Amino acid sequence: MMSLSQETGSLSLELAKRFEVSRSPIREALQGLEKEGTVIAEPYKGAVVKPLSPEEALDIAELRLAVITLAAKTAYRHLSPADFDLAYGLAKQITRSNSAKEQFECNRRFWDIIFEGTRRPIRWEVFRQLDDRMTRYYPLFDKLFPDPAKRPRQHEALIDFYRKGKVEEAVRAFKKNYLEVVHRMIDHLKSE
Repeated sequence: MMSLSQETGSLSLELAKRFEVSRSPIREALQGLEKEGTVIAEPYKGAVVKPLSPEEALDIAELRLAVITLAAKTAYRHLSPADFDLAYGLAKQITRSNSAKEQFECNRRFWDIIFEGTRRPIRWEVFRQLDDRMTRYYPLFDKLFPDPAKRPRQHEALIDFYRKGKVEEAVRAFKKNYLEVVHRMIDHLKSE
């Protein structure tokens, strides 16, 4: 684990000086990082970056997949051809990009389209929380799949089958590709 400071108070002061802001936004940022599981903060001891964990990755991935499955099945009837086109374009960007930030942004917009179609805001809220926790694993995805031409295309597969009206096949194709990615990440994390 990487230590950010000996004392949270001195860390927020140090970062506030470095970024020329008050301590309040620094403390809020550290609290946000703790909430999403990126850091572990201990009063009077500091904040520590939490290492990537195969158990955490699997928990997040399994829960995300369950929520995605629910969303994908109910969203289909509310999505238009224009939604499919937009989502497919985002799926291609996710696959082509070498930037974890761009992948995250495109992925979030992709799922925004799908979850908006569900008309179930609680599912979207739960998914966003899980997705925020999964964000720390995006650079690992790029490390494991550096060549965009060889990356899994689970988002594209979902939309391809959606366009044909084959919702169950869309979900199956997505799950298959998604789980291959998850298991490769977990195997890598266990081997470190």
